[in-house]
Amino acid sequence: MAVPKKRTSSARRDKRRANHKAGKPNLRRCPRCHSPSLPHRVCPTCGTYDGREVVSHKVTDPTVTSADN
Repeated sequence: MAVPKKRTSSARRDKRRANHKAGKPNLRRCPRCHSPSLPHRVCPTCGTYDGREVVSHKVTDPTVTSADN
């Protein structure tokens, strides 16, 4: 079995791992509300997927605040 002759230093180990990172997520535009979302997922803004509404969202009136009552 192959065994390293010398110990790998932390600097050499960290230089090797410098490019081992997570990539940027691929975002797509929602065809209904045009907000960015992950592909093959329900749009978090409008709740649609594949042209139909999957998650119903309650639309709140921005002019009415909860402190008014």
